[in-house]
Amino acid sequence: MPRFGSSGIRGLANVEVTPELALRVGQVLGELYNSAVVGRDPRTTGPMLTAALTAGILAAGGDVIDAGLVSTPTLARGAADYGCGVEITASHNPAPYNGIKLWNPDGMAFDERQQEEIETALDADRFRSSSWDAVGRFSVRNDLVAQHMDAILEEIGRVTLRVVVDCACGATTTITPFLLREMGCDVVAINAQPDGHFPGREPEPTEENLSLLKSTVRQVGADLGIAHDGDGDRMVAVDRDGTFIGGDTLLVLFAKEEVKRSLVVPVDASMVLEDLLPHVKVFRTRVGDVYVAGELKRQNADFGGEPSGTWIFPKATLCPDGVYAAARLVKMASEGSLSAAIRAIPRYPTFRGAFAYEGARRAAIEGKLDAAVRGLGAEVSRVDGWRLAWEDGWALVRFSGTEPKIRVLAESRDEARAKAIYATVLSSAQGAAT
Repeated sequence: MPRFGSSGIRGLANVEVTPELALRVGQVLGELYNSAVVGRDPRTTGPMLTAALTAGILAAGGDVIDAGLVSTPTLARGAADYGCGVEITASHNPAPYNGIKLWNPDGMAFDERQQEEIETALDADRFRSSSWDAVGRFSVRNDLVAQHMDAILEEIGRVTLRVVVDCACGATTTITPFLLREMGCDVVAINAQPDGHFPGREPEPTEENLSLLKSTVRQVGADLGIAHDGDGDRMVAVDRDGTFIGGDTLLVLFAKEEVKRSLVVPVDASMVLEDLLPHVKVFRTRVGDVYVAGELKRQNADFGGEPSGTWIFPKATLCPDGVYAAARLVKMASEGSLSAAIRAIPRYPTFRGAFAYEGARRAAIEGKLDAAVRGLGAEVSRVDGWRLAWEDGWALVRFSGTEPKIRVLAESRDEARAKAIYATVLSSAQGAAT
């Protein structure tokens, strides 16, 4: 049975994430939270898992409100009226995968304590079943997309821009093209039919997956291109020249727009943030939007985001909202030259790689790895793996959460120095793992 990761439960559908698992999770949620609004992305196994989860919640006496096919941020906003929210999705993973994301009424994903509570109940394998006359009530809501759109429209207002939107055949087919048109944009939508096979491209909005978006932006003379993942919690972009605007760049753009006092980012975010925002306190967390959201809440920070393309605007919601982020970026592009703003952001040389290790030896390797990296003369943080900081650069060493590999990342303002940091740290890590 897959355990909770940084984005809920996720795995191969009907292999790791099964109807039986969804049923049991539903029974736990019904007992602990009494009511849940449930949505899904268009994956082929979504209706199956939604039905099983719904049955579990109802059997335990909890109420279910079925939101149907909606984006994750739409669902998370809708959770405000219920005990919790559940999105059946595997986010940016390929079509064979599916999962269960859980949301609190304030829009924040379930934290580690809540996840452990559910895992403990699953391990105990004791589930409450209500009597026939005490099962939960089932109802349907079709207005969550309209509510999400209305909240964004009220804040952003009217924008006249030509935009290409690539929905990846995912859940944002229900909202982003319509939202931008309501804002006043001339919208060209691609991969805009919901299809759980994701025929247009893979759901993850990486640069190599966005060749159609790039070419379409150039061909139609658009001002901007927007790309989502499968469930809409991520958003990246393409400028009018078809140049990819990745997560690190968007992180700086949004931070410069939003942050007055403090910013929350994961340990793998670029040091350019500190260089360009010297007046801002930067808090670094483990990789994963739930950790960023949790720290945002604790620190009452202005904004949080990840280089992967997740953006959290706490004044709006604690859920990563790719739809809202798209609207905000469109507004920014309409107010000035986005290309000029991007050119003003320095791009520091980065080197990254990974190597395999013997999984059974992880505990022994971890101790050796700790000693090895601490001997490199850097300031070491153990928030997530080992983050080594020097005045002129940094490195990150982490165990992969999905496979027996150790990942190494290094960055510096100078390419030769970045390369030297990477080589030194990689060599030390490989030596510790032998």
